[in-house]
Amino acid sequence: MKIRLDNVVKTFDTFRAVRGVSLEVASGELVALLGPSGSGKTTILRMIAGLEYADGGAIYFDAEDATAISVRDRGVGFVFQHYALFPHMTVAENIAFGMKVSKVKRSKTAIATRVSELLQLVQLEGLADRFPTQISGGQRQRVALARALAVDPKVLLLDEPFGALDAAVRRDLRLWLREIQEQLGITTLFVTHDQEEALDLADRVVILNDGVIVQEGSPQDVTRRPNSAFVTRFLGDTNRLFGRVAGGRAEIDGQAIAAPGLADGAAEIYVRPGDLDWSRSGEGMAATVTRVIDRPDSRRVLARLANGDAVELDVSPETDVARGDAGFLHIRRASVFAAPR
Repeated sequence: MKIRLDNVVKTFDTFRAVRGVSLEVASGELVALLGPSGSGKTTILRMIAGLEYADGGAIYFDAEDATAISVRDRGVGFVFQHYALFPHMTVAENIAFGMKVSKVKRSKTAIATRVSELLQLVQLEGLADRFPTQISGGQRQRVALARALAVDPKVLLLDEPFGALDAAVRRDLRLWLREIQEQLGITTLFVTHDQEEALDLADRVVILNDGVIVQEGSPQDVTRRPNSAFVTRFLGDTNRLFGRVAGGRAEIDGQAIAAPGLADGAAEIYVRPGDLDWSRSGEGMAATVTRVIDRPDSRRVLARLANGDAVELDVSPETDVARGDAGFLHIRRASVFAAPR
């Protein structure tokens, strides 16, 4: 099912949480709503679910105006960050709950069969009779997903689904969720503030700030072609340097970086740690190493430029570099934006 938001607005008291958002999600697409706290992403999700009503604009499911349809009649499955499982019910009873209270009546046999199918789908066979407190956080999140899928929703909505889990479990569940979503072909939106999670999972990433969409596109689009300094800073580690644009090129310490379309004047130059090269001699920005941090697949080098600015860069684990070393940094790739006035 396709979802379309048409100039949707939501205000709480005097605070406008969503400011005229228009967005279309294709049938079967998996879209991530990404942004800092307070950017409006969870409010958008709750309006699609019917847990909040829009103060302006409209929400369509295919061609049907769903703006005023009750949450029960929207046909959505919702998975919350903190599972929201019933602690007094077993795993099987939690999964069956939505089917038992649904308008669509099913026999006890049909419900039991569906629960068994879902337990197999989420790889929890053998845990049907356990209570939520008797299984791990990752398993509880799988139960929450099975419960959402039990009513055969047209749309699956996930609000920070892995936020309460540790990093290793989150990575495993991300891969698993993508497999499930592709297998079912269900239109899915999920909210996260975790950039890696959004980029790993989504067909398309929608970045919000202050209640408006500031950029949307494939993971490749938003990471390789950020359209603003905000998006660049938000999507992972970056160094902010300062230079000047003249004739479509930004100049910094003798290095020239393409800056097509930018007017001449002061500029901010953003460089990812992986887009800086270190050398002990040659051309580039003179720098002195202040610290080296070893990681499993790289070394993070902290350095200070001649003007006092701190920068970070990633080098291979074999790179011979130590605190106090002097050398040069060469920019391989950067994003350039006009400096704010």
